[in-house]
Amino acid sequence: AHYTFTDTSGKKVTGSQVDYNGAPAGYADAPGDALAYADAHDNETLFDTLAYKLPAGTSAADRARMQVLAMATATLSQGPALSQAGTDLLRSKSLDRNSYDSGDWFNAIHWNCADGNGFGRGLPPAADNEAKWPHARPLLGAVKVGCPQIQAASAAYRDLLTIRTTEQAFSLDTTAQVQSALSFPLSGTDETPGVITMKLGDLVVVFNATP
Repeated sequence: AHYTFTDTSGKKVTGSQVDYNGAPAGYADAPGDALAYADAHDNETLFDTLAYKLPAGTSAADRARMQVLAMATATLSQGPALSQAGTDLLRSKSLDRNSYDSGDWFNAIHWNCADGNGFGRGLPPAADNEAKWPHARPLLGAVKVGCPQIQAASAAYRDLLTIRTTEQAFSLDTTAQVQSALSFPLSGTDETPGVITMKLGDLVVVFNATP
């Protein structure tokens, strides 16, 4: 809540001053008070969420890059982080947002990339998804990813986990430690959309989701 940084307008703000659907985006007093994740068992998988939000013509390679960027923001955050099983494999539940009773047809993790990632298995069950069917139908037949994208995303996630678990700077205990060590040197009015540059102690990490 009290971490200070420069926003896209060039203004110095704290996490608690950033609006997130009418609530403060930053609310924790210390890194260990919040769990970071890009997707969990509730709602659509990360791949499916991006499928709804990205232009239908977005390439498979760019979809994978954006998935990795989203995973990186959680994996390289301070405090605990989680990732839903199969997210690194671009796992899809064919746009099913509430799959607790959908069976393996929608819930299966496809460990072999040759089997795809689960996207396009069919329209998700009506109970929680029917309102989105008009938008889902054309997407389910148009969005494709294959082994090159799935394998690259999985390899990138393993790299992120290696960084996270071998660098102590990603496990700071207090807001003061984070404020002292963490900065985003290229943020502000001149930042490049789709690129995040983070300096953490002696480390510099660049996430790039641009084509």
